Amino acid sequence: MEFLVIGMDKPGSAALRQHLRVRHLEFVRDKQDSFTFGGPLINDDGATIGSVLILRFADRAMLDRHLAQDPYFRDGLFETVLIRQTRQIVPEIEPGGLAQEIERQRASY
Repeated sequence: MEFLVIGMDKPGSAALRQHLRVRHLEFVRDKQDSFTFGGPLINDDGATIGSVLILRFADRAMLDRHLAQDPYFRDGLFETVLIRQTRQIVPEIEPGGLAQEIERQRASY
């Protein structure tokens, strides 16, 4: 399963983010096989205001265990965290996957 995770930083938490950044990056360094994407959310002024992750785990419980160990999540950086299950359509993981999705949609109506 893939999960979209959006963490929005607490107001005034730039110093906390900076303090946790090395520990967060060290934590994810050997877990990159679980990531489809990970990076900062940046506002129009170029300031980091949160994080967005797309992670692959067998189930939500495994995702929750992972997040509970990540310093950004564990140590209170985020004011809010949104988690939703998702699945990749584009770019295609396997050639022809998008065509199959189109056919499934056509067959459903």
